[in-house]
Amino acid sequence: MPKEQKQVRELQEGSYVMMDDSPCKINAYSTAKPGKHGSAKARIEGRGVFDGKKRSLSQPVDAKVWVPIIERKQGQVVSVTDGDAQIMDLETYQTFTMRIPEDEDLNPDDEIEYLDYEGQRKII
Repeated sequence: MPKEQKQVRELQEGSYVMMDDSPCKINAYSTAKPGKHGSAKARIEGRGVFDGKKRSLSQPVDAKVWVPIIERKQGQVVSVTDGDAQIMDLETYQTFTMRIPEDEDLNPDDEIEYLDYEGQRKII
């Protein structure tokens, strides 16, 4: 599984963290002061990279959390049909179909960047 463990205090906005077994991009990160009986707590708010769902997490700053290792890859559009694009990975020459984001206009031969994590892919 392409993920690693990090302490909550090492996380920052814009990085990724696993929440509810889904890779999420951190939108907000805040810490509360340590209480009388415990360590400082961090509150993390994020959005699912592949499903777009909002999630939040509250953990002590010295707790360990899983951080997904999401790969950024290059691809080329082979064909476009009904909101889907046939993409060829420029390293492996493997082809697969991906959903085109609504605000994106792709044409054959366009080069794109996409995120890949455990077989889940998303055009960025």
